[in-house]
Amino acid sequence: MTSIVSVLPNRPLSFVRNIALAAGLSAAAMTAVPAFAQDQASITAIGSITMEGRGTVSVAPDMAVITTNVVTTAETAADALSENSASIAKVIDAIKGAGIEAKDIQTRGFGIYPRYERITDGSNRQPNIIGYEIRNGVEVNVRDLTKLGGLLTLVVESGANSVDGIRFEVSDPEEKLDEARKKAVEAARHKAEIFASAAGVELGNIMTITETGTQMPRPMMMRAEGMMMAKADAVPIEAGEETIGANVTIRWSLK
Repeated sequence: MTSIVSVLPNRPLSFVRNIALAAGLSAAAMTAVPAFAQDQASITAIGSITMEGRGTVSVAPDMAVITTNVVTTAETAADALSENSASIAKVIDAIKGAGIEAKDIQTRGFGIYPRYERITDGSNRQPNIIGYEIRNGVEVNVRDLTKLGGLLTLVVESGANSVDGIRFEVSDPEEKLDEARKKAVEAARHKAEIFASAAGVELGNIMTITETGTQMPRPMMMRAEGMMMAKADAVPIEAGEETIGANVTIRWSLK
């Protein structure tokens, strides 16, 4: 005969007893009911605790990216291009001479733009082209920040007349992120142990662990002010610090 206990595993004790009596079970058969109900109670009494943890790592940027340009104007596009090409070649040579490898120098933002006359007589006629502007730039990865200030001055002295900005970066963010993840797990466990101790229980095994978010360094832009001076001391640079973070949510069973 199939046990009524196994058929109705999740019913209250009183319900199981009533079903047993209705089925005409003997008193001996019913003695198994209390023991089963106690087992069920012990199982459902096991709880869990869920905690969030956050870990952060402060890291100083170890590289910078600058974009410097040469802008030239002339009456014809050919003349503007010839002058621009000669000037940007000098800038690139100066950058390489400062110890920057060719792989860290990339052409960016080349363009030819017509320049139009200003119409001052109030007519609706189309303005005439009076010349051309050539803009050609290079993006440079500076992996040694001690060279950055001197390099900014150097590119201006060698012919660059526009520096769009400086972007500071961390070259190995994933490695630092792993450190933040470890700290996040430690923080979550620390809080869980405090709560469990206060409640008079012990942590069991981890049931689930989920990464709920990360914080990676966002490139910090810095405008290169005062870069149009023909001669200058090395530009003062402060890279500051970036924060890399990770959030986790962990669920433990309770003993």
